[in-house]
Amino acid sequence: MNALKIAATGMAAQQMRVDVISNNIANMSTTAYQPRVAEFADLMYQQYQTPGTLSSQTGATVPAGIQIGMGVRPTTVSMEIVQGGLSETGGDFDLAIEGRGFFEIIQPSGDSAFTRDGKFYRDADGLMVNSDGYALADQITIPNDARRVTISPDGEVVAYFNNQPNGQTIGSITLTVFANTKGLEAMGGNLYRETEASGAPINGTAGTEGIGTMRQGYLEDSGVDVVEEISELIEAQRGYELNSKIITAADEMLAATTRIR
Repeated sequence: MNALKIAATGMAAQQMRVDVISNNIANMSTTAYQPRVAEFADLMYQQYQTPGTLSSQTGATVPAGIQIGMGVRPTTVSMEIVQGGLSETGGDFDLAIEGRGFFEIIQPSGDSAFTRDGKFYRDADGLMVNSDGYALADQITIPNDARRVTISPDGEVVAYFNNQPNGQTIGSITLTVFANTKGLEAMGGNLYRETEASGAPINGTAGTEGIGTMRQGYLEDSGVDVVEEISELIEAQRGYELNSKIITAADEMLAATTRIR
């Protein structure tokens, strides 16, 4: 009885959907988190009668045929590209991206990683680093005697010193975009790495050629819509329950068959 196998694939699919939803809800407070969505496709079909063939009884063309589906399979768990709300923090090194773009981070291995989490700090050497201590690829170094730092929407970093009315430009923060942002691979820690699917990173100045701008003193909120996630969770639970009922019904039908004398 194929219903047992079909319902089992349905239960596995809804379980994956619940896993994805639970991860989204768990990251509802994660800075600049991009929610994920599970997508599915139907499996192969058993062909009892192919559409368009000639009927053996009448000789006429069969308009629809007989095809029995064999269940469902997951295809992708893709990242939803959404702009999270901006929360004001007032921090000199807090940056939010409005629009497209990622900050490029250099890992200890020397490889690049990318993030929209703009929570930066100044380390002992004055470098702007993320919460894991990884430096910005732009190598922005804040002088020890700087009393204030401003970062313009296009990424220009200006330091102000005592007894100097005018600031001094000490560097510029660039943003990176990809041809296919959904093709990035999540690494954890709000970091992504490029893949063959994402295409090569394209660095540019904020505010030009479709690249977003920066806002100093703000952080981007998580893109998770909790109400939508809860409704999706209820739907997944009901789908799981219905598939389990199919297994119960198939089991009862098999039990009835074994009772035949």
